[in-house]
Amino acid sequence: MDPWVQSAAQEIGRRAVRELEALVGVSSPSGDVQGADECAAVCAALLPDEAAIERIPCSSAGHAPDLLATLDGSGAKRLLLLGHMDTVVAHDRHRPLQREGGKLVGSGAIDMKGGDVLAIGVMRALARRPEAYGTAALLLVRDEEWRTGDLAHVERFAGFDACLCFEGGEQTAGGEDAVIVRRKAAGTVRVTARGRAAHSGSAPDRGRNALLALAAAAQAVAACHDPAGPDRLTSVPTILNSGEAFNVVPGGGELFCDCRADELDAIERVLAAIPPEVGGAELHPELIRRWPGMHSEHAVAPVLDRAAAALGRPLRTASRGGASDASHFASAIPVTIDGLGPRGGRAHNPEEFVHEDSLAPRAEVALAVVSALL
Repeated sequence: MDPWVQSAAQEIGRRAVRELEALVGVSSPSGDVQGADECAAVCAALLPDEAAIERIPCSSAGHAPDLLATLDGSGAKRLLLLGHMDTVVAHDRHRPLQREGGKLVGSGAIDMKGGDVLAIGVMRALARRPEAYGTAALLLVRDEEWRTGDLAHVERFAGFDACLCFEGGEQTAGGEDAVIVRRKAAGTVRVTARGRAAHSGSAPDRGRNALLALAAAAQAVAACHDPAGPDRLTSVPTILNSGEAFNVVPGGGELFCDCRADELDAIERVLAAIPPEVGGAELHPELIRRWPGMHSEHAVAPVLDRAAAALGRPLRTASRGGASDASHFASAIPVTIDGLGPRGGRAHNPEEFVHEDSLAPRAEVALAVVSALL
């Protein structure tokens, strides 16, 4: 293994558990300004003194500013490290970090505060090698989990030599380290129903039942589900809201569905499968969240060959269905690599965890990729 990779990873590994404990200890659901600001303060304390720290406007209105830390070097290459610190866990369900056997269990541990800790560690290692790069930037956003619009920062970093995203890491069935080079496109479908309310006992047939119309829309969306098909489309109804009283025909409501596919075009076709009306109730579908797919396997192949040499062991590629901000940057930075965080599981669940013994080895992976790029 490259000596710099080995020594820097050991240092990251020694500090990672305590740093993860500090970061997970802050409850930071998407949209919560106080939690985001507390996370920013923790990260600022962990970043190297040489880093210039800015708070820049978030892509989503009402959120705390994002955090951008920048190291200026004397070399030529420009690297962007990427992460997010918002979680899907509400304050009343927040779980501080606890050790359970070999697992570090806590809210946002794998998605993605464990990756943030490794990215900050890489920034500290780079601060001691300013001759190796021109710019090393770490962007930590506050709205990855619930953003519906575009990521505002893509143009700012267009033309950088590489984007490295620290979402949770992968391992092959044979136990070899892997990184993510391919992700599905993602879309959120919202269907609004407009029916007619009526008394469900004395005049039910005068109503136009929005709930039944939305149920039909949910079935139409579910019928598009075809993960083994050419588009690898997953189409899943997730939230249904309709009705205000138990004795009233629902006059309105809305349905949300989560769709993933290789390309956004396949998700657009799900909208066409939803009928315009059911039982006299109108249905109005729209795609309110669009995340592009990521296909960087060809652009990053030479980098990963060099990274495996620096690592001293194989480094494989993998794909993932979950969305990531890396997908937004991949269109502007062809060498985009994701999945550089630690290994773990149960993301978005109370039992979310990081494998403690993966922290140092995954730091080695990240540092080997950085070494290959520089």
